[in-house]
Amino acid sequence: MMKETSRTGAANSRLWGARAADWADIQEGQCRAVYVAVFDHLNIGPGVSHLDAGCGSGIAAQIAAERGASVSGLDAAENLISIAKTRVPDGNFLVGDLESLPFPDDNFDVITGFNAFQYAGDSRAALAEAKRVAKPGARTVIMTWGLPDGMEAASILAALKPLLPPPPPGAPGPFALSDESALRSFAEDAGLSPAEILDVESPWHYPNLATALRGLKGSGVTVKAIENSGEEAVDAAHVEALSPFRQANGSYAIGASFRCLIASA
Repeated sequence: MMKETSRTGAANSRLWGARAADWADIQEGQCRAVYVAVFDHLNIGPGVSHLDAGCGSGIAAQIAAERGASVSGLDAAENLISIAKTRVPDGNFLVGDLESLPFPDDNFDVITGFNAFQYAGDSRAALAEAKRVAKPGARTVIMTWGLPDGMEAASILAALKPLLPPPPPGAPGPFALSDESALRSFAEDAGLSPAEILDVESPWHYPNLATALRGLKGSGVTVKAIENSGEEAVDAAHVEALSPFRQANGSYAIGASFRCLIASA
């Protein structure tokens, strides 16, 4: 039996639920291009049962549902799940831990973890749970950041590092799985068979600075930085990091890329 200390649902619920509306309205949709590319590649449509593990406010699930899939979602943050339920009234959305999915064995055709599995308290247990609830031969998608070199969004993440609590010894950084061999090994360790990799550009766009600051503060990582260093310090760091990406009309455009491994159960 897995130890309760390996689970992070309670902490993630607090962090990611703190500013759920800003995450839902501004930041989560910045990865829409990734969701669309994955669903295009997998031919998501009628007759497909889809689980979005770590579903947030349900934008990816909504896209899948609009294509005719039967969707379920799980997230630690009740505030985000509440929004997901309004976006997809016919979906099956539950609050819970990735390490203990409340679904039966061999249940889904497609499981997605959009920046999710690697942030569980026990990431390999979370991925093994995804394998358990997948039908034989089902596809599981693991999304992580793209390679950081040259990625503009990496500088936004780096701006928060001095404001966060020191990570535990040996804790992986946000780009730990960006390396293809590490990502494939992550899937293999959970008993999955890694196949193709999709690299997708999904730039972030904000109409003005105020919206950018609100969106960035919607993430659980930023909430943790606020708790540790204060909102004023976080805003100042973000203002400085955003400045190179200001457009002539006052909007902001920031390059971001994501890597998705598609594996079979």
